[in-house]
Amino acid sequence: MVQGTTSDAGKSTVVAALCRLLQRQGVCVAPMKPQNMALNSAVTADGGEIGRAQALQALAACIPPHTDMNPVLLKPSSDTGAQVIIHGKVRADMQARDYDQYKTMAMQAVLASYQRLQMRYQAIIIEGAGSPAEVNLRERDIANMGFAEAVDCPVILVADIDRGGVFAHFVGTLACLSASEQQRIVGFVINRFRGDIRLLEPGLRWLEQQTGKPVLAVLPYLHGLQLDAEDAIESSQNRSGQFRIIVPAIPRIANHTDFDALRAHPDVDLQFIGPDCTIPPADLIILPGSKNTRADLAFLQQQGWQQTLRRHLRYGGKVIGICGGYQMLGQVIDDPHGVEGAPGMSEGFGLLEIRTELTQEKRLQQVSGICLFGQTPGATVQGYEIHMGVTTASRISQNTLPVFRLHGKDAALPFDEGARSADDQIIGSYLHGMFDDPAASAELLAWAGLRSDARVDLAALREHSINRIADACIPLLDALQRL
Repeated sequence: MVQGTTSDAGKSTVVAALCRLLQRQGVCVAPMKPQNMALNSAVTADGGEIGRAQALQALAACIPPHTDMNPVLLKPSSDTGAQVIIHGKVRADMQARDYDQYKTMAMQAVLASYQRLQMRYQAIIIEGAGSPAEVNLRERDIANMGFAEAVDCPVILVADIDRGGVFAHFVGTLACLSASEQQRIVGFVINRFRGDIRLLEPGLRWLEQQTGKPVLAVLPYLHGLQLDAEDAIESSQNRSGQFRIIVPAIPRIANHTDFDALRAHPDVDLQFIGPDCTIPPADLIILPGSKNTRADLAFLQQQGWQQTLRRHLRYGGKVIGICGGYQMLGQVIDDPHGVEGAPGMSEGFGLLEIRTELTQEKRLQQVSGICLFGQTPGATVQGYEIHMGVTTASRISQNTLPVFRLHGKDAALPFDEGARSADDQIIGSYLHGMFDDPAASAELLAWAGLRSDARVDLAALREHSINRIADACIPLLDALQRL
């Protein structure tokens, strides 16, 4: 099990690297994260939903992602509440205190997944969540040492030296653990090191003397990795391109990995616009997915995006809405069952003649098909749907056209999806990952006004990055196999 002294210490990438290295050695290996809290998720082959990082780790292991790899997924809908997903399906919406009591039940789901993975794979590389030093969460813990103790699993502890205080992180974390938990840690990993290793060596010797545990590896800081973010928006942005795309950084933004291919495009300048920031002019505005669409819609309206969108369209700009952003572009979002909070209805931006009713059943499926827009319709597209809501034309009209023709496991025949305005300035769709396919991305960007021959193959960039982190972790695997 790979645990970290902090969130974002590098647990996800270390797990992915070890999965790839073991796969290279011919070991049948699988990743697992017992409990994940993230708004970036993926649809599995068995029709469930897991954290995006576990889908990436499955890719590193060269196996299809499965719900057992992330049996408990928490998707925050407010500061104190979250949607609880067990084995890929929505179980309930809970407040933090209620979920804390529910964790005893959740542990049963976690252990059942672990046992199924044990039967199918020779090795399992498990990722912890946050830090085991969070003593307030120790009771009924299923994410870190509580799980490791339950399955009798050795642990390596990772810390990010780029943040500073790496030795204090290790020593302080150990001090917060029980004696049996301390013994479970077999060694330390220092992540994101840059500089002269000789200047670090006195600290390494001190750490080993203080704790009696080895430093298994010092991993380098690798620039330019193209890997799916688990949750937080990466601060570095491509600002070299001439074609400007802006995306509002709404409070409950979901699956912002939709924009990874755009951020990697050499001719695109993509910017996330935070709260109370000046909204710059742009060629394309994209409204992203949301875990709480009505609340994020209200946020955008308060921030002046209604006026920005109308002005942008008046001057010939293009707009795309994805999932929750698609719902916002319509006339009404109705939540009669209180799926996202108190039951009620919100007026949308009114830019597409559609209305949405939020439903209690989540639609989850992988899909593929063709584009129905642009100068050369028929470009291939693939992606996935994750949404709780049904969107329909608000009235019988010729003013709304479909965007894609798709097929998936839930539909026997191809179906038309999305909505496009008659003036061809606005596209709305539930399709996550629409920019990941090079053909569809080129078609979408050409529709938006970019004239470029550049193509971004996100899958190839991701694969190259996985191999880079795997190569950097060879000394770590060597050290683990010598233990």
